[in-house]
Amino acid sequence: MTLASTQSLYFEDLSVGMREDYSKHVRASDVVGFAELSGDRNPIHLSEHFAAKTPFGGRIAHGLYTASLISAVIGTRMPGPGAIYISQTLRFLAPVKIGDTVVASVEIVELVEKGRRAKLRCECRVGDTLVLEGEAEVKIPARPAAEQLSA
Repeated sequence: MTLASTQSLYFEDLSVGMREDYSKHVRASDVVGFAELSGDRNPIHLSEHFAAKTPFGGRIAHGLYTASLISAVIGTRMPGPGAIYISQTLRFLAPVKIGDTVVASVEIVELVEKGRRAKLRCECRVGDTLVLEGEAEVKIPARPAAEQLSA
């Protein structure tokens, strides 16, 4: 499953239990690009020779690269454009290796009308292995008044 086109959901469109997933095959070029973008050039991500001597036995993707797939779901699908990150917690549970396919999932666990906020359960899996888990809180735009009248 790949990330479909962008959708905008307003606070009024959401309900507890809604979920969106995004699947991404991790390529060596993604890891190199993330290293360039972030400045994190740890050889465990970039050098097969170095990484082969670690407990992982080979190169692994940056943890925050994996976490960024959660951001892709929040920013483009649920709730989508206009959502503002308030907070994010992350627990890294297992490595993501080059060639793995990561499925990032976001599920609404609570909606708070005051401030139009949502609490989200976030996780990333490689197959059946949970590699990352956490929670996010986001602020969600209200439906514009003109759209409320026509809805």
